[in-house]
This record gives sequence, C-alpha cells and structure tokens, in this order.
Amino acid sequence: MGLCVNPEGAALQMEGCITMGLGYALTEEIQFQGGDIKNHSFDTYEIPHFSWVPKIDTMILDRKDQAPQGGGEPPIICMGAVIANAVFDATGARLFQLPMTPARILTALKDKS
Repeated sequence: MGLCVNPEGAALQMEGCITMGLGYALTEEIQFQGGDIKNHSFDTYEIPHFSWVPKIDTMILDRKDQAPQGGGEPPIICMGAVIANAVFDATGARLFQLPMTPARILTALKDKS
C-alpha cells in the first residue's frame, strides 16, 4: 500500500499544532467568576501571537519500515511537559497547572524555598 504525504503540508500541520500547544501551556485559560465565563472573547482570552512564537524547525523522518503516524496532534500533547521541564531545569520549580503563567512560576519558586 503506497502512501503519499505532502511534506510541506505535514510540516505546516506540525508547526501549527506546536503553536497551539504553546498557547495551551503558556497563556490560554478560561476564567470563571461564579458560573460565568469572564474571558469570552479574544480581547480577554490570550492566544499565541506570531510575534512571540519561536522559530520552529520540523523534520519528517523517512521510516519506510514503520507504519505512518499522526503528524499534527502529537506535538500538542507534549508541549506542557516540555515547557514544564524547561522551567524546572532553569529554576528548580515544578509546575503542575496550565497555563504556566509568570505568576504561577513565581508561586512555584516561593513554594520551593
């Protein structure tokens, strides 16, 4: 069974999902007050801005001996753990809640000491 993959499309899918994962891990949070949603529009719900997204390099591995896998969704799954581990490596503080805001990082640093 021959499969055809558009490498440029696959790379764009991966880069888009990494960007979404960065948003989930760093800024995106639904805030509630009682039973009401406080941030119900993009004026108050922060999504990633292209200006703060780092350069992303994707690589498609040519592994003809293995079955094809998903290309877009897998990067979203690991972003929280990747960033939490980077914060831990840099500061020694563990974070267990998304998004990992500066305020939550400061709280984790205070709790650590």
